Amino acid sequence: MELHALTPIDEINLRIAKIRSAMAQQNLDAILITDNANIYYVTGRVINGYVYLPADGDVTYFIRRPVELKGDNIHYIRKPEQIAEYLEAKGIEQPRNLGLELSVTDYMTAERLSKLFPSSTISNASQVLRVSRAVKTPFELEMLRRSGVKHAMVYKHIPNLYQDGMSDIELQIEIERASRLEGCLGQFRISGGSMELFNILTGENADTPTPYDFAMGGGGLDPSLPVGANGTIIKPGMTVIVDANGNFTGYMTDMTRVFSLGNVEPLASEAHECSIKICRELEKLGTPGTPASQLYERAIEIVTQHGLEHYFMGHAQKAGFIGHGVGIEINELPVIAPRSKDILQLNNVIALEPKFVIPQVGAVGIENTYIVTANGLERITNAPEHIISLD
Repeated sequence: MELHALTPIDEINLRIAKIRSAMAQQNLDAILITDNANIYYVTGRVINGYVYLPADGDVTYFIRRPVELKGDNIHYIRKPEQIAEYLEAKGIEQPRNLGLELSVTDYMTAERLSKLFPSSTISNASQVLRVSRAVKTPFELEMLRRSGVKHAMVYKHIPNLYQDGMSDIELQIEIERASRLEGCLGQFRISGGSMELFNILTGENADTPTPYDFAMGGGGLDPSLPVGANGTIIKPGMTVIVDANGNFTGYMTDMTRVFSLGNVEPLASEAHECSIKICRELEKLGTPGTPASQLYERAIEIVTQHGLEHYFMGHAQKAGFIGHGVGIEINELPVIAPRSKDILQLNNVIALEPKFVIPQVGAVGIENTYIVTANGLERITNAPEHIISLD
């Protein structure tokens, strides 16, 4: 097996060049990459091992598993201490300033890796990698567009998946099955521990607070995973909000659509239309150079004009953002929040999710994934946006 078999080498080199540019701004002489998402970014596959990426010179891949990978500068190891031994044997000096992914690496691993480089100053390289991944390459944009098409196809099946008397979890199972048959990889990659699972919410369950950073939550089926569907029977007047896995290519889109059994009360319909209006406004506003916080502020202005602020981004428990970057992971840069320092850049990919929770009815509002272009936001999740009947 070739290390870079599924990703063109020119693409890998472009990504490495982006990382090196970000490294230069933080005066990093090398980075030792251990996180699965970042390893995938620089190799095109996940390995059990480490990638040593210097500011200059060859990248070295220290691999434990899988065996029999082929490619330049691959070195098989049993333990991380062999990294330092290999570099010394090659005459490679220890870097003055070494970056580790301290935001996503556990303490014991970080300590162990730091000891391999006793003469190096250890810095946090997590932001370098997040910034590098935030602006997508043409190859990555194509992967995201493909996921968007597949994602929308799954949602079109949902009304036909519903049967009378179904619970939310029974419908979720059918949606997950349809997703896998459409090619969904099943993997929902997340950075950090701020979320674990999210799929569909029905009725009052959307207003159940959770420990996770969502606009809405759900009680879940067990205290070990207190989020999402909880067995609620879908009844007339309830909404069913679907926020399903969009990972079909290793790059995932994020999309939410709302379904209902029969009509919903006017307040819910008004809030849903307000969500669509917010997205249309932000699509025009979201050009390169726009502060991410400005998108949030404009959304709040629209919500306030409609008198819906009590329900916006949650009811019993609220979220402090309306969007986020997506790509290899579901929570990348930029963050669309009131105190965000991020500035939109050309070829950022973001999800906007201005949602509402209406008591006794459930959650409403849409979420789309967009590419930041010179003319605004290009929507790549193109399923119908109105509330769709399950009848």
